[in-house]
Parts: sequence; structure tokens; C-alpha cells
Amino acid sequence: MERIKKLHISRRLSQMLFLLFFLTMPIFNILRYDSDTKEFYLFGKVWSLGIRDALLEGTLHGSGEVAVIIILKAILPWLIVLAFFPVMGAIFGRFFCGWLCPEGFLFEFADYLNDRILGRRSLFGKKNHNEGDSGRGTKSIYIPLAIFFYLTVPPIIGVLLSGFFIAPSRIWNEITTLNLSTGLKAGMVGVTIYIVITSILVRHTFCKYVCAPGLMQMLFGWFSPRSLRVAFDRENFSRCTDCRRCERVCFMDVKPRSPKKEINCVNCGECITACREELGKEKGLFEFCFGTCGTDLKVKEAAEDKKDDVKDVIKKEVFET
Repeated sequence: MERIKKLHISRRLSQMLFLLFFLTMPIFNILRYDSDTKEFYLFGKVWSLGIRDALLEGTLHGSGEVAVIIILKAILPWLIVLAFFPVMGAIFGRFFCGWLCPEGFLFEFADYLNDRILGRRSLFGKKNHNEGDSGRGTKSIYIPLAIFFYLTVPPIIGVLLSGFFIAPSRIWNEITTLNLSTGLKAGMVGVTIYIVITSILVRHTFCKYVCAPGLMQMLFGWFSPRSLRVAFDRENFSRCTDCRRCERVCFMDVKPRSPKKEINCVNCGECITACREELGKEKGLFEFCFGTCGTDLKVKEAAEDKKDDVKDVIKKEVFET
């Protein structure tokens, strides 16, 4: 069973590590803007256009040189940043959403708490009919856990996210002296309200219809003929027990067995794990692949051959008449 869940465990580990990396970026000056000194830090160094220093040193010659500096140090870097998610989507689909996104990870944890307390992932969803999950922990454990989570984790995240605009050393000093600035208070309160509302009421609806990086990955992944996806082995459909575990584990409400390319699939691989648990590791009907592959490719080729045959028949009838 542990070997079967290896994919699930790997995903959880990658989500936790990326969340830790993202929240500690300001601490190590990997990425932050200091609102006090008006300095932008990138990979441990102050990122500056250098125009002011060049003017003071008299090494700047003409407006053309200024334009080149702005293009190379301001416009081009931001174009690269903006291109990250479209490129990711074209190659890996919504892989970032399923394996790295910090917000998605928090939403999934909220799903878990909701499922343990109410028996369903969403407040407005249907009851979980998975009999294998009937031995849940009691509500007396998970209700206090949920309350503790929403009272402590969002404010802590708010403090860490404030580090992107307030110097971490200043934040630490404010916390240790219990003299919180207006900016830090605003960051804590704002992030707490946002996380509580989105985690309890919105969750993956936000991922589907609002999140800009997710929508960019979805769009470019949809149009890319070679993007990563989860493929279903239709050639061996007879082995499917119709247990629907693949559908129940999908927090994006995707139908994994559908022949259509699901735009909301985040390539989390939970359906792969669920199918392997049902049929065995070597008999699972789902797999990762790039583009149209495996039995899906055979189905596509067969459909194209059928279209060609129909065209030939029509042409023949036209010429005969």
C-alpha cells in the first residue's frame, strides 16, 4: 500500500516544501521589497536600474543608453516573470496548481477538515459515499483542530507574507516588543480574513474561475498539443470496476474517465493512486503522459481513420451521381 501511495506522499511533500520556501523567501532576501528603504531584493542582492548611480558618476551617455537599461533591467525581467505560467501550462498543464501552489495546499487541508467533520469536502457539496472512509476520527478531535488552525495559521502566514514589504528584522523586533505597526497589523488581519473566507466558502471555485496563474496554465495547457495530462487506458476499460474512487478523490470535480480533455485537471495524480488502490499497482488504468498518448492516441487515430473512410464514401457517391 505504501508503494501505491508513493505518488500521493510525494505530492504532499512537494506542497509542504514549496509552501515553506515561499513563506521564507523574504527572510533570506530571495524576493522582497523594503517599503522603508524603497529597495527591491532579488536573490540576496538589491535589484536596481543603476541610473541614479550612473548619473552621479557621470558614466551615463544619452537617452538611448537609459532606454537600453530600462529594457534590460525592468521590462525584460518582468516579461520573463509573466511568461512563467503560460510556459508552465504549455508544457506541464496545471501541474503547478496540483503539486506546488501554496493556496491550493491550504484549500486541500480545509477539504480534509471539512470531510472529517461533515463527511463531505465542501460545505455545499454532497455527502461522501466512500464506505472505505467510514472509520473517521470523531468530531471531538477535528472540530478543535479546525478552530485552532483558523485562529493560528492564517495570522502566522499574514506575518510571513508581510515580510515581502516590511523588513523581516523590523517585523521580528515588533513581535518581540509587542509593538506592532499599522502595516503589520493590516497584513495579519487582511491575510487572515482572506484565508478564512476562501478556505471555508470558496476554495477550489477560486482555482477554477478566479486565479490568474491557474487560468493561464489552463488556457495554454488546453491549446498545447504536448502538455502533461492524466490519460485513461480505454483499451482496458473492461477492467474498470466502476467504483468511482477516481471521481471521489478529485477535489476539482473532474471526471477522470471522460474522453474529453479536462481543463480543470491539475495533474495531481490522485485518480492514479485511487485506481491503483482498487486494481493493484500494475493494473491501474491511469497514467501521466505528454500530449495524446497510449490508448487515447489509438482512439484518436481510429476516429481520424473513420472520418477519412466517410469522406471517401461521400466522394465516391458524388462521382457516381
